[in-house]
Amino acid sequence: MLIVCVSATGFYAYAVIAARDLLARPQRQATSEPEPPVSILKPLRGLDPNPVANFASFSRQEYPAWEILFGAEDESEPGLDAVRQVMRESPGADIRIVLGKGLSGKNPKVRMLSRIAGEAKYPLLLISDSDIRADPNHLRRMVEPLRDPAVGVVTCLYRTNASGLIGKIDSLSLSTEFLPGALVARRLEGMSFAMGAAILIRREVLDSIGGFAALEDCLADDYLLGKLPAEAGHRVELARDVVDHRLGTRSFGDLRARQIRWNLGIRTSRPWGYAGLVFTQGTTASLVFLLATGGSALGWSVAGVTLAVRLGVAWFLAASCLKDRSIGRLLWLVPIRDLLGTAFWIAGFFGNTVEWRGRRFHVGSGGRILDAPFEI
Repeated sequence: MLIVCVSATGFYAYAVIAARDLLARPQRQATSEPEPPVSILKPLRGLDPNPVANFASFSRQEYPAWEILFGAEDESEPGLDAVRQVMRESPGADIRIVLGKGLSGKNPKVRMLSRIAGEAKYPLLLISDSDIRADPNHLRRMVEPLRDPAVGVVTCLYRTNASGLIGKIDSLSLSTEFLPGALVARRLEGMSFAMGAAILIRREVLDSIGGFAALEDCLADDYLLGKLPAEAGHRVELARDVVDHRLGTRSFGDLRARQIRWNLGIRTSRPWGYAGLVFTQGTTASLVFLLATGGSALGWSVAGVTLAVRLGVAWFLAASCLKDRSIGRLLWLVPIRDLLGTAFWIAGFFGNTVEWRGRRFHVGSGGRILDAPFEI
């Protein structure tokens, strides 16, 4: 337990170094070159919190040429009402609805992306989840790294907003668990992954990895949209932008389903990396160490240092990288989130069933979906 406390503290400290490296990137020089048009792909499934505001934020982009394609399997999709309201309120925006399932693969999101990508007009495709909200300069910031022809994929960070105690605990998973890991991975091995909040990819790069067909049976499709292009020799870059993620977690069941899906995706895609997460479980290890030493002075010292570094880094990363102003009010929840996170991490070693937007399916090695999703 002492070794885990030390390694976790070192991990947190290195995440600060990685964050400072990210924040110190030089600003790219302005150019007079025309900005390329972008097709925004938004697959729909279920109803997210505040869908009209989410969708409308993309209809107000201050960018020369873009279109938004919303994909739904059929007219019964509840999100279509919000889309049509945005279309009425933004008559000048190029917004279309595309119906149909697309590929025959087992991942319903990838099926829908393949369908709407076939209708897209432009050579740059921005894959954006339906629960994301962006400011008017989002497209401009995402396109900026593509001035370098070696860059094939651009992704960006996101800050999560949620309501209720359970939702806020779930939202802390981003800034206190995922963000440090992503920053450390970027510094150690470079960007070789993408994040589903925003993935801008050149169409020719997507074609070079086999198109969406290469992902049709995979659970971690967003991760692979960075990994496969990186393996093919294309650079993946992190944009100078942070979008808002509107999390719909309302109950402990929602929290559990989301965390298990996330963990199972990591375990099946990177099993050794998932096992290595034991060395980041500092909060839980410090508590066990404190109990194992009978509340000794050493136990209290180790627990105090581990938790102080944990909370300080959580605050710094959320405030500096995500510009998240709520982190100060939520710091007291971080230890609770960490203890739950350890429990979900352990649970992720067992079973192969995940739930996603009202559907359940089984996942095998390599993150492959084993059967067609069924309604729950």
